[in-house]
Order: sequence, then structure tokens, then C-alpha cells
Amino acid sequence: MNLPDQARSSILFEIAWETCSQIGGIYTVIKTKAPNMVERWGSNYCLIGPYHQHTSSLEFEEAPVPEHLKPSFQAMESRGTPCHFGYWLTDGRPSVILIDYKGGYARLGDDKYFLWNDNGISLDGADGEVDAVVAFGFAVTELLRLIQGSNPRIDIVAHFHEWMAGVALPRIRSLNIPIATVFTTHATMLGRYIASNDPGFYSNLPWINPDEAARHFMIWSKYAIERAAAHSAHVFTTVSEVTAREAEHLLGRKPNFVLPNGLNAHHFTALHEFQNLHLKYKERIHEFVMGHFFPSYSFDLDRTLYFFTSGRYEYLNKGMDYFIESLHRLNERLKAMPNPPTVVAFIITRAPTKNLNVTALQNHLRFEDLKATCREMENTLSQRILDAAARGRMPRFEDIFTSDLELRLKRSILARKTAQWPPVVTHDMWDDANDPVLSHLRHRNLFNSPNDPVKVVFHPDFVSLTSLFSLDYDQFVRGCHMGIFPSYYEPWGYTPLECLALGLPTVTTDLSGFGAYVERHVPDALQNGVLVLNRSKSSPDACIESLASFLFKFCELNRRERISLRNRAERITERFTWDVMAAHYHRAHAEALRSLAPPEIKIPSVLAVANGANSDTVPSSNGDGPHAAAAVAVPSAGVATLKSVPAAKRKTP
Repeated sequence: MNLPDQARSSILFEIAWETCSQIGGIYTVIKTKAPNMVERWGSNYCLIGPYHQHTSSLEFEEAPVPEHLKPSFQAMESRGTPCHFGYWLTDGRPSVILIDYKGGYARLGDDKYFLWNDNGISLDGADGEVDAVVAFGFAVTELLRLIQGSNPRIDIVAHFHEWMAGVALPRIRSLNIPIATVFTTHATMLGRYIASNDPGFYSNLPWINPDEAARHFMIWSKYAIERAAAHSAHVFTTVSEVTAREAEHLLGRKPNFVLPNGLNAHHFTALHEFQNLHLKYKERIHEFVMGHFFPSYSFDLDRTLYFFTSGRYEYLNKGMDYFIESLHRLNERLKAMPNPPTVVAFIITRAPTKNLNVTALQNHLRFEDLKATCREMENTLSQRILDAAARGRMPRFEDIFTSDLELRLKRSILARKTAQWPPVVTHDMWDDANDPVLSHLRHRNLFNSPNDPVKVVFHPDFVSLTSLFSLDYDQFVRGCHMGIFPSYYEPWGYTPLECLALGLPTVTTDLSGFGAYVERHVPDALQNGVLVLNRSKSSPDACIESLASFLFKFCELNRRERISLRNRAERITERFTWDVMAAHYHRAHAEALRSLAPPEIKIPSVLAVANGANSDTVPSSNGDGPHAAAAVAVPSAGVATLKSVPAAKRKTP
């Protein structure tokens, strides 16, 4: 690189196991944030992840290696850990380096020894996941060391996400590699395990012994890596204030910043089609409901509301207990109303199942057969009406609807009728008797009785075009009326935010990162369709009662009022886009860069005060702190670049 003598440049590497690999919520964070990082850093932004051929090939476009990276790539190749350079086939087309870390398995013994000897991390036993993480972490360390050594005029910021990318952090510090580092934990390993088994997790948090808990849950190695990463980074961050308190107690370090997750609003934009899409996909859900319920009995679809909850199958953590209990109370209230609306509540998650429930499958297949019959008859009837009109006379009913057609339609109708109530679950569960959701539904007698205004459909699989709904998840959400997520343990929580972006009122809690953020920064949330349940201080009964009342009031709204609420919910999303939220990341990166400055220099050359030509102000994540007024400038002149292919010539998927 031919940089001017006085020029310095900075490059941001973002390291995550989920890079170009669709696994988990961090994938959504990294992918949707990428366009904003590219907008700020240009070609000086690059993601690093593991190379998995079967998944990477779907989202990764390989490209020629830039000249200034070739020496590092060649050295990595000689070590048996080849690297692939290219672009992520997503908005912004960010540069990506994928490391084929499996060649490092031959050195695992030595690497684990160095972790123990240099960093005090003892990895107990054999664990394939930990082995992969260690091999990847040492490969990332070596790659960054080589890049920094061959490009001494570049200030490197390396931002690591979660424990699976965290091994490199203690290695970088112990080797004294001059790289500015940031570590983000999206949820602590211990927190996930303890909260799933302790309903008093938050109240007991100050008295938890992390070392003992890690050994109890047999996750010592993962916990040790995560703790070392948190303490080794120049800047330690979490995604919410809820997780920050958790991390301080369980990992032993108070986070420097909170980096709330944002949303790529362009993905959900529907403009003038907003309400039309709701109607379109609601009709598709109507078809599912007709297939599922109408063989047993029918109800007025024009007066039917669709509620849902979704997420990992963690009955307590995801608040499924509160959801079902509130449905029971709503059901009792609606029974007391004259001519109440019908509520169909969906529980969408992935749980162990044997196969599709035979009754549910037969109902939907017979409905498809009835639909096909009606379409065939439609063509016949249309032709007969045309024949009569062409002859100059009004068609009579008996001329159009012959006895043959009537008989065929009656057979299709009778073939669907059943005396059984509609099934509550669409699949046969592996452990039906002990399943927590089914046990709770049985306890509250929510069996889809024709006398119950509230119906329940437990769908223990993800919604997709190949599911019984014949819709993808976004389409399904658009067709519903409300998303309900009364979570107990939720470090951030994308699902309520996605609901808002699609125009749905939603329910969250102050124990979720998103809910806590809304409670602090959006005072008019309830008027815009966001209920934040106070699970941190209120009793379970009070929270459930608050949720049931909110659902009942929604059922009392007329269609015009629901449309108005949908519009307000969609508009509030503007406060949570990455255009707003990315500023927190910029501030964390700026603080990390300060760690590279010599003691006598307070602000390195890559940073500038607010009035700089290319700077933009980065607000504090909490509105205070010594650098709240600082601003970061990414210089546009004399910049070392990762670009090897002009942006205009990059292929699009």
C-alpha cells in the first residue's frame, strides 16, 4: 500500500461465527447492520467468519484477494488454514474473509496448552464445539497478526461477537498485538442455562457463584472462554441493560457500552401496499383456519382475530406460560360478552415431534380437495352463464347448477365433516404427556371447544412455505393482528420489533432488552401499540392480568381503530432502524481506537472532534460518560482499502 508519509488509516474487522451462515439471532444482527457499516467505513470494513462450504456457498461470492492481503493469505495457506476472500451477497455487499480453520485441528493440543499456560483457560474433556471454536480463534489471531504486521500504518479495530469468536481476544492480549478490540456478548452462556432452570434468576443473580454454576451445568469451557474474552477486550459491550447487569455478575466485568440491536427497515417496507398485504396474507390464514376448524364447526372469519407468539421452545424463558394463562382469562371474559369475536392464538416454535398429526393433515388435505373442486366448478359455471347471456336470456339456477354438480359438491362437503373438535396441536409430540405447553392447555381446558371464543393452534415447527400455512414467516406475521412475547429471559428480542415493522401491535416485557429500551426511550409506546409488561417488579398474577386486559381491549376495537393502531405501530419502527442504532457501535469502535494511542496523545489521528470535515456525532448509549460528546471521523483521503473489485462491478444475487 502506497500511503502518504503522514497518513494513517483504520480498518474495522467484525468477527462472528454466524458470518455468511444462517444460524441464530446474531446472524440477523450482523447481516442487517452490514449496510450501515459499509456506508461508514466503505471498503475498510470486512467481516471474518469460519468457512463451511455447504452453507457459505449460498451467501458468499469469492473474489480475487487484494494485493495488501496476499502475503497474509499465503502465510495462512502455508500453515494449513487457507482463507477465502469475497463478498457477502446481502445489502451493502460487505467484504468477507472466511477461514478454513479445520486445518488447525492438528495443532489443537498445542493451542489448548497455550490457552492454559498463557491465559489460564483450562478446557476440560473433549467437546467438538469447543475444539472448533479454539481452532477458529487461533486462526483468527494469526490472520490479524499477519495483516497488522504487513500493514503497520493501519489501525485495526477487531470487533468480536459471542464466545464462539472469543478465543482470539485473550490470545491477542497475551501476544501484545497492537489491535483495538471490542467484544459483544449477546447473552451469557450461564444466563441462558440458569434462567431456564431458575424462575427467580434475576432476584438470585447477586448470589450466584458463576464458577460453581458453570461446573454444575457442565459448560465450564464455554464459560471460561467467554469470561476471558470479556476481560481481554479493550471495550466490552452487551446488547441491552438487562444483559449488562447479568454480564457484570456472571462474567465479572461491567460493560463499557450497551449496543442495542437495530432493524433494516428496507426489508419490511411496503409503502402503499401496507394494508393490502395484511389483507392478502390474512386471507391465506383464513384458508388455514377453514381447513383446520371448519370440519368440526364454523365461525365468522370477518370477526376473527389472529394472535401469535413465537421463538425458541423455552416454555418459561419465552413467557409461553404467561401467554397461555392470559388466553384463559381472555376466554372467560369473552364468554361473558354478547356475540364475542373469535380469537385464534398460534404458538409457533420448534419442538421434538414424530410427524404431522393425522387428523390435522387430513383436514387440510380435504380442504385442498374442496378448493380444487370449487375451482373446477367455477370454470363450468362461468361457461354456462356466458352461454345463456350470449343467447340473450337470463340464466336460471337449474340451468347453471345441475344435479351432477350439486352431488359432487355435497360429497366434498360431507367428506370433510367430523364430530371431533379441532386438534390443538398440528404434530404428534415426542412426549405428549409431559409437554409443558400441552400440559398448560389441558390445565386450562383450552381444547378448541365450539363454545370457547379463544381457539389455540400449537404449531411445533417453524412457519414456511412448505408448512401447513403455505406462508413464510414474514407473510404469516403480516396476516396476523398481534404478536405477544411476554419473555422472562430475552437479552434483546427481535420478534416484537419485527412485528412493529410489519404493522402489528406487540407485547414485550421489561426483562427483555428491547422492552427495557422501549420503556426508557419511547414514552408513548402504549399509544403506538407496544405494551411493556413489568415483569421485574410486578407479581405474575398482576402481569398476566395486565396482558389479558390489553388483549380484551384490543378485541373491543373496531376495524377502523385497528387499522389506525397498525399504522402507528409501523411508524414507530423508524426509532429502531440501524440508521439510528448504528451510532452506538460507532462510539464503541472510537473508544477502542483510543487504546492504540500513545499515552501522550489523547485522540489519535483517526479520530476528530465534532466539527471535522468528515465526522459525524455519535451519541452515547446512555447519554453520559466521558466521551459522550466525542465524534468519529473515518478519513476519506489516504485510506488503505480492502477493495479488489469496483462496487459497480460486483455481482448481485
